[in-house]
Amino acid sequence: MKLSVLDVLPVTSDRTPTEALQGAADLAVLADELGYERLWYAEHHGMGGIASAVPELLIAHTAPLTKRIRVGAGGVMLPNHAPLRVVEQYRTLAALHPGRIDLGIGRASGTDPVTARALRAVGGGEFAQSLTELLTFDGPGHPANHPYGRVKVTPEGVPLPPMWMLGSSGGSARIAGQLGTGYAFAGHFAPVPAAPAVQAYKASFRPSEHFPEPKVILALSVIVGPTAEEARELSSTFEMVLRSMYTGQVIRGMSPADCRAAGWHPSQPLSASGPMGRLLIVGDPTQVRERIEDVAKAAGADEVMAMTIVFDPEARHESYRMLAKAFDLQGV
Repeated sequence: MKLSVLDVLPVTSDRTPTEALQGAADLAVLADELGYERLWYAEHHGMGGIASAVPELLIAHTAPLTKRIRVGAGGVMLPNHAPLRVVEQYRTLAALHPGRIDLGIGRASGTDPVTARALRAVGGGEFAQSLTELLTFDGPGHPANHPYGRVKVTPEGVPLPPMWMLGSSGGSARIAGQLGTGYAFAGHFAPVPAAPAVQAYKASFRPSEHFPEPKVILALSVIVGPTAEEARELSSTFEMVLRSMYTGQVIRGMSPADCRAAGWHPSQPLSASGPMGRLLIVGDPTQVRERIEDVAKAAGADEVMAMTIVFDPEARHESYRMLAKAFDLQGV
């Protein structure tokens, strides 16, 4: 099975946003060396525990530092952006790094309503309209009598990289199928089964240049430790952040010791059928591999993209190392 990495650049109680941004290069180089298929950066705004707001800048920063791994957006939240600007940005990246860039497109804004309105002041409109406009700019262009008929896209002669539609519902899945894009299911934050959306995608799929057949990525939250107990200890940071988000709070990840001092400690094993168990795969390498294989098979996924949020950056890197070894990835 192909494995990939989703990086949201976690900000913790002892790690500033600047430090999180500067650490992106270390994870990118590591993922490349370990043999991960691709590395995507999320777009989130106004979240104190996440520093990933501008994927295209992170792509431009890390792609030159890596050798073979695909680097992309997971994804561009299209309602926040002018479609022409997205086309020009990702054509430029594709020209600079041929065959190594991905473009994930999301329907949501990735933030709260007030911040979304501020972003849309210079961004796009309704999703369907914006997506049509994006595809038209990348394709034959608008008719001569259209207001944008004279617009020339820069750089010319460079097609957009492979496009993936992101989502957690049948709506996004059917759009992906009809357009012949890849489909990436957001299982790292959507505690619902992926299979119905994946089935809708495959049922509506029409072959395209980049995707002659349907391709599905399943994003999952994954934490690997040397032992199951150590993995559960590491997971307390992510679990506390996740639960705080559900209650409308914005906090930075705390260390496992500080989580305990605040009255939170995950002392019980996660139930795979419970809400947190559906969102988070935790354990030693063998346990995590078995659980990922089961979830991916049930979803009908071709690839799993792991998001790992723990307090210590080195523990995060080690989690990715153990995951790569568990799946026998072949590094450079």
